[in-house]
Amino acid sequence: MSSPKIEQILKSLPAKPGVYLHKNDQGKVIYVGKALSLKSRVRSYFQKSAQLNAKTRQLVKEIDDIDFIVSESELEALLLENTLIKKYQPRYNVRLKDDKRYPYIKVHWQDPFPRVTTTRRLQNDGARYFGPYTAAWAAYQTLDLVRKVFPYLTCTREITGNDKRACLYYHIGRCAAPCIGVVNQEEYRQIIDGLCDFLGGNTEPVVANLRQQMDQAATNLDFERAAAIRDQIKAIDQIVEKQKVVNTTTADEDVIAFARANGDACVQVFFIRSGKLVGRDYFVLEGTADEDDAEIMTSFLKQFYDQATVVPPQILLPEDIDELLIIRQWLESKRGAEVTLNVPRQGQQKELLQMATENAAETLNHLRAQWASDESKQTEALNELQQALDLMEPPVRIECYDISTLQGTHTVGSMVVFAKGTPRKSDYRRFKIKTVAGQDDFASMQEMLRRRFKRLGDDGYQDSSKIGQEQDNTWNIIPDLIIIDGGKGQLNAALEVLNEFELRDAIPIVGLAKREEEIFVPDRPDPIILPRKSQALFLVQRIRDEAHRFGVTYHRNLRGKSAVRSNLDEVDGIGPKRRKALLKQFGSLEAIRAASIDELAAVPGMNRRAAEELKAQL
Repeated sequence: MSSPKIEQILKSLPAKPGVYLHKNDQGKVIYVGKALSLKSRVRSYFQKSAQLNAKTRQLVKEIDDIDFIVSESELEALLLENTLIKKYQPRYNVRLKDDKRYPYIKVHWQDPFPRVTTTRRLQNDGARYFGPYTAAWAAYQTLDLVRKVFPYLTCTREITGNDKRACLYYHIGRCAAPCIGVVNQEEYRQIIDGLCDFLGGNTEPVVANLRQQMDQAATNLDFERAAAIRDQIKAIDQIVEKQKVVNTTTADEDVIAFARANGDACVQVFFIRSGKLVGRDYFVLEGTADEDDAEIMTSFLKQFYDQATVVPPQILLPEDIDELLIIRQWLESKRGAEVTLNVPRQGQQKELLQMATENAAETLNHLRAQWASDESKQTEALNELQQALDLMEPPVRIECYDISTLQGTHTVGSMVVFAKGTPRKSDYRRFKIKTVAGQDDFASMQEMLRRRFKRLGDDGYQDSSKIGQEQDNTWNIIPDLIIIDGGKGQLNAALEVLNEFELRDAIPIVGLAKREEEIFVPDRPDPIILPRKSQALFLVQRIRDEAHRFGVTYHRNLRGKSAVRSNLDEVDGIGPKRRKALLKQFGSLEAIRAASIDELAAVPGMNRRAAEELKAQL
């Protein structure tokens, strides 16, 4: 039975396309979905037929509020759904687990003389992107080889054709040197056209053209040029020979299959261009438990092609998917041409799909073995730490504290949390030290710990056995071990705080000195030295380094903001409100400095006189 609050929301839902967001009692988005009719779809969650699925039953139990956004069409709702899933990463949605950014080859097509670089960020900037490459070295190796064939630019100089001399890359045959006028703009863009065709998998025309040029050079007795072109063809062969011919047609298609085991799911994608397997990649999915195969594949397609640089004319799938028509419409809008989603039943395409499925299963087995190995190492580290520190139990939750300062300015504290040997970033906390003047690491550490343990027990203690479950207040979880970054002095300062809160006997605490990795324990004169190759040492080093990184990043951000504020505060007529408005409008001091007087004067709260004064003083 739903609550009166939910019942009221359900009554007010419109029968229009849109996106809905289920939230828990903390206001956190736990599921994002789209619907052709918000009224019908959202109400269906609270009907008896929906409760057959264990995942849905658990989701409905946690729903405390529902937001919705009306859209003009189902296609618009799909785009918005992708954006919101990416933003909120809701726990009940099927989502891509791996958030790493793969390298792409970027051709700066929008420039008069396009450069070629690598990037991990896709932008709608008019450039052409090729990839992704599953490793940076693969992208660099490809570029190194194709540069022998297509001598492209990498420098950022303005190309006029009038430079006095070219760079070294021209002299070693790796740049066409438009900077000194060796080729003009039209000739250079022909080189880049060939490069883009080649990177797109269309190698035969490139090779045929080069062979024609080589024959022509030999006919003209220009044997040096003929030899250079011959070497270019050999370089292309090096790349092409790594590409397996998997289709006797010259089709461009993506082959997508996946494997599942005990709640884990792995998707394998084969990229086939002109009938050749030019690359493959795998993706791990979260939130797949109790979801059917069609829902998993539907969710993957939406998230994968939302970021893909190329949508091929054909996509092979292991089975029919939900929302077929709207997804195909969306893909066609991205490609600008027809896209077919096909489930092959026989022939070469069926064999390709089977090969992708087998690869997905092998990859998942390998990943599961790797995860088990990592978990085994974490268990080993915690057991070693328990024995070395004479703890009652392995320390499931470890909190580490560090102080960052620069000559006593912008002093900050960092608290990082490792649960079962892995970072629990949702529980990380940062502290801006407020009561300590100048550089006093001991007093700063004490202020941070007082503020942390003042929060402990506000809503009743929770022990670390709750790790892995949703927590109402993670401040209330009692750590199994505290690590203080520092030696005896820092440890003694921390002990004073634990005594104040009567926690000295409740929470084990140690200090980790950087120089010799010595672990100082209360009431023990000599430090503990862990074996140099022990998993326990590797773990405490990781935890200490993470606390340092987290604190230094916060400290650097504060220093940067302070520098901007101090520069603006020195300008007559710029007070806190105008400073805030300027930073909101331009984002940085450099952007403010680069803005025109008219742009500065247009900022809310500014006028022309203040803008002129600001421009003059900056």
